[in-house]
Amino acid sequence: MTDPTAQPAVDEFDQHGHVELSAVTLSAEFVASEAAASPDVAEYALWLGDDSLILAQRLGWWISRAPELEEDVALANIALDLLGHARSLLRYAGTATGRSEDDLAYWRDEQDFRSAHLFEQPNGDFAHTIVRQFAASHYLFELYERLRASAAPVLAAVAAKAVKEVAYHCDHSDQWMLRLALGTDESRRRTLLALDDLWPYVGELFRDEPLLDRLEGIAPRPSTLRDAFDTAIAPIVSEAGLELPGAFTAAGGGRSGRHSEYLAPLLAEMQVLTRAHPGATW
Repeated sequence: MTDPTAQPAVDEFDQHGHVELSAVTLSAEFVASEAAASPDVAEYALWLGDDSLILAQRLGWWISRAPELEEDVALANIALDLLGHARSLLRYAGTATGRSEDDLAYWRDEQDFRSAHLFEQPNGDFAHTIVRQFAASHYLFELYERLRASAAPVLAAVAAKAVKEVAYHCDHSDQWMLRLALGTDESRRRTLLALDDLWPYVGELFRDEPLLDRLEGIAPRPSTLRDAFDTAIAPIVSEAGLELPGAFTAAGGGRSGRHSEYLAPLLAEMQVLTRAHPGATW
């Protein structure tokens, strides 16, 4: 006979799909490292971590605002992928100074961030978000594809995981570029406007900063990624009947802490809870 006072067994996953918090192993996102990063490697990891963190924050805004429910889910998943990359990279960067990924995300000021200007550009309309994502995803794919051979084991491991996820990000933005550019007159007009607004920021991604001189064998020179990037995006640009904006002086300065006017408001929104309640836990 069943004891009426006995508590029912609690399965980790109940019939409604709920998951106990204790079952979620957040540390699985991280790439473990026993050795601290050198200052130069930590600075480079900070560049990449900040790029992914800021873009993830931008994409998160679209949740509940995307043009269709499926796109809510898609952009949320891309943002979560980028956030996972950022956590691993910022955690590794922090080993040089004893700071955690949370310290680096929430307790640095604008001038201490190293994100490139493209990643911090505002969402604008949906076409602007897609054009930004198109450039960012293809750049990150070429970067991580090369970074898999890094002499820094943690960077190589992060890249090996990230490149698979970024391949999906590329496909997602490719399909939307075609859909928007070949859709209505209005969607095409907005796509062309987004290209004019955002493409000047692409050049910064491929600029060889002095730090790269000290990372031979650890990080690829950004300039060496440009041909592969151009080759990868060319079929989509051609099929969409688009023409990329002409030559111009590349905007930028993010790697040195000189940012556009858009980063400070984003950081204020991202950091407000942590700074208002230091040390708070759920």
